[in-house]
Amino acid sequence: MRQLGGSALYLSWNELQLGRGETVADTARVLARYVDGIMARVFAHSDLEELAKNADVPVINGLSDLCHPVQILADLLTIWEKKGEFKGLKLTYIGDGNNVCNSLLLGCAKMGVNISVACPERYKPDERFIRWAEEESKLSRATVEIMSEPEQAVRNTDIIYTDVVVSMGQEAERAEREKVFLPKYRVTEDLFKRASKDAVFMHDLPAHRGEEVTNEVMDGRRSVVWDQAENRLHATKGLLSLLI
Repeated sequence: MRQLGGSALYLSWNELQLGRGETVADTARVLARYVDGIMARVFAHSDLEELAKNADVPVINGLSDLCHPVQILADLLTIWEKKGEFKGLKLTYIGDGNNVCNSLLLGCAKMGVNISVACPERYKPDERFIRWAEEESKLSRATVEIMSEPEQAVRNTDIIYTDVVVSMGQEAERAEREKVFLPKYRVTEDLFKRASKDAVFMHDLPAHRGEEVTNEVMDGRRSVVWDQAENRLHATKGLLSLLI
């Protein structure tokens, strides 16, 4: 917002009346009287929907437990920068079928990027996003695959993408999740040998080095994670310019 010539407020839970029992709907109505747009990072996606329902200014999903669309805008910008196209590319996501994975499914399908998700059966993406991605893929002629074997998923892939094994709010599940995901769903140099020769590595960050990805991959020549992180800034500026 500052780079676009505006100003911004950061309001934590305790700085809002939400921390004292005000409803999400009432908070939305008050904030909308003061600002031209709201970006919210929430745990429950239902809180975001309640904000959008009751605010008469644009409400942007900065992150929820269900999806992470602004991150995927930055990811798609990075793919376009590195590959110069969308259609015909293949992206392989390895790991937890979480909010990032849900939004990647939809974003890739919309842009014509073939997507393969390799994840444990218990941690598949949300069924609604799989269905929506399959519907979009009919229009873009992309393919959508959900499987359990990373080695199979990365064959001929152009982008390998992963995320943390334990996301915020899941700390109590750490031991169980590590047992399920590691080391099978770790991105290593050996796994890259099965991908296309010019495949790149992506991660929405922050990464837990040594868990879902090795240092060799994070710091290697195939990694584009720092450009990807920078593009969060540029993609968000584009979104703000569109909405406000």
